[in-house]
Amino acid sequence: MAHQFRLLETGYNNAYYNMALDQAVLEQVAARAVPPTLRLYGWKPAAISIGYFQGMDEEVDLAACREHGIDYVRRITGGGAVFHQSEVTYSIVLPLTHPLADQAILASYGRLCQGIVAGLEIVGVNARFAPINDIVVEGKKISGNAQTRKLGCILQHGTILLNVDVDLMFTLLKVPSEKAKGKLIADVKERVTSLQAVLGRTVTFEETAAALVQGFTQALDLDLAAQQASEREESRARELIHSRFADPAWNMKR
Repeated sequence: MAHQFRLLETGYNNAYYNMALDQAVLEQVAARAVPPTLRLYGWKPAAISIGYFQGMDEEVDLAACREHGIDYVRRITGGGAVFHQSEVTYSIVLPLTHPLADQAILASYGRLCQGIVAGLEIVGVNARFAPINDIVVEGKKISGNAQTRKLGCILQHGTILLNVDVDLMFTLLKVPSEKAKGKLIADVKERVTSLQAVLGRTVTFEETAAALVQGFTQALDLDLAAQQASEREESRARELIHSRFADPAWNMKR
């Protein structure tokens, strides 16, 4: 029997809405008000998200973000700072009691990331899962993923890079020293790739999102029903934007 999941394709939104809707979906899945959910989305304007345990001031050059019109937000998941620009982001939320929810975190990443691996195969990219939580192509990272377990559920979200502007990224992120910056940029260019770099052509958000829908369907045996976010989720997301994700008290704490 295929697993019944809801599909939300919410397009491009700002960083605060994106993180607020992920949290709202988590709460509604936890309350069993909506089915387990796969969501696909993009970021406009571009943004930096930092991990829950990081310090915004230590990681991000806020003046550079303002100058370039870049949002910045704290996630509810751990991990490092991520520059969201040309990418498709997914989130998947399911109860810990669900057959697809491995109790061990590494096994859980390995299973859920198979949806991305299968999706990338559909666009012609041979990728593999690289523990703990990356997807790599020819040894280079094309997708980073993060997970939290709250309210009896797993929320995992991650990015699939369509293209990457490493130079801009390091204009926005703080580095230990200016002297080390050039080496760091060269190192990241060596270690990170994108669909455009691998395939040698522009790969659109729409093409990638469609491939991910197919990939998750096949790899995890999902029966996906395309829906809109519920009114409760939308109103809760609006609430969370103001009370949390756009609030300096949340973003600047630590």
